Amino acid sequence: MSPTPSPLASGSESARPVGAGERVVLLDTLRGFALCGVLMANVYLWFSGRMFLSRAQFDAAMKDVTWLDTVVNHAFGPLIGGRFITLFSVLFGLGFAVQLGRAEHRGASVVPVYTRRLVVMLGLGLAHLFLLFQGDIVSTYALLGFTLLLFYRRSDRALLAWATALIFLAPVLVSVALRLPQWLGGPEALEAAKAANEHRAGLRAQVLEAFMHGSFADTVRSGAAYYVGDLGPMLATFWPVIIGRFLLGLWAGRRRLFHDAPQHLPFFRRLLAWSLGLGLFASGVGVLVGQLFSRKVLSPDGLPWLPFVMGPLRHLGEMGMAAAYAAAITLLFQRDTWRRRLAVFAPVGQMALTNYLMQSVLGVLLFYGCGLGLMGRLGSAAQLAVALGIFALQAVFSRLWLARFRFGPAEWLTRSLTYGRAQPLRRAPAGDEVANA
Repeated sequence: MSPTPSPLASGSESARPVGAGERVVLLDTLRGFALCGVLMANVYLWFSGRMFLSRAQFDAAMKDVTWLDTVVNHAFGPLIGGRFITLFSVLFGLGFAVQLGRAEHRGASVVPVYTRRLVVMLGLGLAHLFLLFQGDIVSTYALLGFTLLLFYRRSDRALLAWATALIFLAPVLVSVALRLPQWLGGPEALEAAKAANEHRAGLRAQVLEAFMHGSFADTVRSGAAYYVGDLGPMLATFWPVIIGRFLLGLWAGRRRLFHDAPQHLPFFRRLLAWSLGLGLFASGVGVLVGQLFSRKVLSPDGLPWLPFVMGPLRHLGEMGMAAAYAAAITLLFQRDTWRRRLAVFAPVGQMALTNYLMQSVLGVLLFYGCGLGLMGRLGSAAQLAVALGIFALQAVFSRLWLARFRFGPAEWLTRSLTYGRAQPLRRAPAGDEVANA
């Protein structure tokens, strides 16, 4: 089903950021909620140093942990890992649908403003990536955001078909393409793959040493080498999945599922039931297989087909839990009591870019050796406690900032560069306010 065209206004109406009265508080709440989960995942995996450990180092670190750390370690995968970044990706695609609808309402093309915005995001994201946090998503979203221009005229059915193929079929094709040289190359290809793995392990060891004990300049140099030699190529294999998530967000935005949530409550109830069931099932299978491997019951050599099954299953778990979270928050948001409780997330989501960048700054200051040096010194539960503490401070900061200003600092910069003029920053009297999109 194709979307119903928006009524067109005069084409002379100029592009501008979303007005305060036009904001959808539910979407800001979902963004803030997703950003909280992204922070927990980044602290648990990145700022803890966990993702840079060798298998032997990881096994040693997991010995003699507390029962609370054990609970957190087992719960992280099914409930946090990959779930919140999935929701964040869907919301990015939904944001494009909002921009598209507003451009149609003006009788203008979405392409010029959207393109300028992505270029600005790309510059900011690359600076963030190479100076602070190599796991940056801003630059990735900016690059892949251009693909939405290829799909925005497609029908709803086409969007869902492409999203399904990109999320579940593309990972299988990527796995085949990556393994094909080894299958066809014989012993020499196996030796080359082994050497490449050893090189990547060396990069991870170097970056861990720099992060834990080096100066800020050391972290920048080692982080850049690690991104170019290991992390960047690995992340590129997930690009089709990210695009698929964007398309789901574009579809949801077209259908105005969150803008007109009270009219779609039966849909969200069904979504909650199905996505929670599928998400828990897929996550449970992943946990079970991981335990069987760790206990040597299963061997990767004896199950060469397993990666082609586990890839789509992993994405099903991530999509299922992300959809369940979104549906649950949407349903709770219809109740006054819960709307007030969930309102703590909205200011954070309203200035999500500022808060995302701030999380990296605080992560470096707290965990790297050039800061307080907490990397490798905290248990899993303490790591998540620190993440929640950072988020609580961001919630307070965001509320105080937005009481005085229309934009977060990063939002003001990106909007000003996008629209070619400095946007008013301080709040004007009620009725004449402009807030970030």
